[in-house]
Amino acid sequence: MKLRKRLLPLILALLTSGGILPLASADDDDWRDLHQEVKKGHLVGIGEIMDWLEARYEGQILEVELEQEDDRIEYEVEMIGPRGQVVEFEFDATNGELLSVEGVNIEAMRKSP
Repeated sequence: MKLRKRLLPLILALLTSGGILPLASADDDDWRDLHQEVKKGHLVGIGEIMDWLEARYEGQILEVELEQEDDRIEYEVEMIGPRGQVVEFEFDATNGELLSVEGVNIEAMRKSP
């Protein structure tokens, strides 16, 4: 929950600046369309992704993007770990599946089970 609270201002800033919506033109309805896709269950909400990350990794969110890669919509979440390492997590936005993790010293960010 702490991670999500810290992320809320970032998400709001990104939504209002258009930085989180590179899927289409900078049309004001784009974010509404994506919100409807989440409400209909076609896309996983960012809150679920943040809960998953908070349960498994130490760190702070630097950036969140929602992008279309080929025929897939993905969340890209960049975090900075306790030792200053930057790690990028990619999730399939339709089902929340972790697709990849890239960065240095990722294991140092992992929480103990």
